Amino acid sequence: MKKLFLLLALIPTLAFANEGGHESSDPLTTSAAHPKQMKWEFDGFFGRFDRASAQRGYQVYKEICSACHSLKLAAYRNLEEIGFSEAEVKQIASEASVTDGPNDEGEMFERPGLPSDHFVGPYANEQAARSANGGALPPDLSLIVKARHDGANYVYSLITGFVDAPEGFHMNEGKYYNPYFEGRQISMPAPISEDGQVTYTDGTVATKEQMTIDVVNFLQFVAEPETEARKKMGVRTMIFLGLLFVILLAAKKAVWNKLK
Repeated sequence: MKKLFLLLALIPTLAFANEGGHESSDPLTTSAAHPKQMKWEFDGFFGRFDRASAQRGYQVYKEICSACHSLKLAAYRNLEEIGFSEAEVKQIASEASVTDGPNDEGEMFERPGLPSDHFVGPYANEQAARSANGGALPPDLSLIVKARHDGANYVYSLITGFVDAPEGFHMNEGKYYNPYFEGRQISMPAPISEDGQVTYTDGTVATKEQMTIDVVNFLQFVAEPETEARKKMGVRTMIFLGLLFVILLAAKKAVWNKLK
């Protein structure tokens, strides 16, 4: 009887374990494949940002991704947190043209960006973005890592997942096959399609794999810049609770020893 109850209890667990854990064996399925599982330096209890990689990732974003995708929630001054100097941030911001105003004549005007400005997007508005992309709206990447399940692994898998559609799979016009995208048809072509698409300023060889890892590190930072501070606070809290437990245990023993 105990074995029967144990078996019944395991059935839901086994069902969920098999659900979505692997890519379907059916090549014509439209459900998204489970993201590749990568090891990231920012993962884990003591995780931290790889700042050199995040800086390179900013370069990948700027030279490749920013042509279509915005970072509306990030400001140029945030780049100092991944190692850019104040002078470098001022230079980066000044290269952007920011719409400001109105001026004394009541008109809007363009000015060079400041470190306090948010990243300037590639399109003036949503309608312009859709018009330039065949009706599809390129998502803002500020929170893309947090907005998707298994975010960092999802973004990595999506960027590296562009392949030819399997035989018999119907593709709509203007779409690209990617097994990690829901429906497996995506309007975006492979953004990182070959080695050397950027020339890293630090001399790192820009392979497709390296560029993808770097841009994921950058987007992880943009989505959760407080990651390191939060984890440090967690460690301090656990140390405090551990010491408090020892003190309370010692106090308990002292009180009960007197009573005995």
